[in-house]
Amino acid sequence: MSDDENLPSAAGDAETKQRGRPFQPGESGNPRGRPAGARNKVTQAVEKLICEKGEALGTKAVDKALEGDSPLLRALLARLVPPRREPIVEFQLPAIESVDDSLAASRAVLTACAAGELSPSEANEIMALISTHVRTVELAQLEVRVNAMEKRLQS
Repeated sequence: MSDDENLPSAAGDAETKQRGRPFQPGESGNPRGRPAGARNKVTQAVEKLICEKGEALGTKAVDKALEGDSPLLRALLARLVPPRREPIVEFQLPAIESVDDSLAASRAVLTACAAGELSPSEANEIMALISTHVRTVELAQLEVRVNAMEKRLQS
């Protein structure tokens, strides 16, 4: 028997070893999968430590923040102060029933901005809304015209 006969062939190895994805899509080696809400053991251990020492950690964090640790201060304030909501803007805006009405609406926004009722960024956002609405009105009017033309052609 030669030395070559004792060595396994490369082709034989490829046939016996599973390569790539052994399961079909939608299947796995664990059909039930990880239970919903299951938590990592490390996460559980850290949460337990934090719960046990929560008050001391909070006190230490506040002390560090008061000493000038600005990232910690920012993190604490982010938890204490809710995020700022956009203010509600109220002003008179004429109805936009056709593309021609958009000029009056645009004028109303610019007038409110000039009078200080709207900030430039608020005016910009409202103008974007007007622009989107005008495109929607244009499409609706175009659909009415196309339907009317199709009816005339079918008659």
